[in-house]
Amino acid sequence: MDDLITKEMGIMETIQKYPDVIAVFVAHGLGCIGCAMANFESIEQGAIAHGMDIDALMKDLNEVALSSSASQ
Repeated sequence: MDDLITKEMGIMETIQKYPDVIAVFVAHGLGCIGCAMANFESIEQGAIAHGMDIDALMKDLNEVALSSSASQ
């Protein structure tokens, strides 16, 4: 199955589509969801800027997105 969320997607685009992922971003150290850069950065750019493990972040984001999609 293809991932619902890719690292090329925008941070805010992802949050708007899957609001439950906010907790994942915060848990991984990206607490500035409301900052201006979140409107322009891709998930990958944000992860690099904050020194995150992009693979772990993507795994967790997609688990939450899949779960929220299944419940709709």
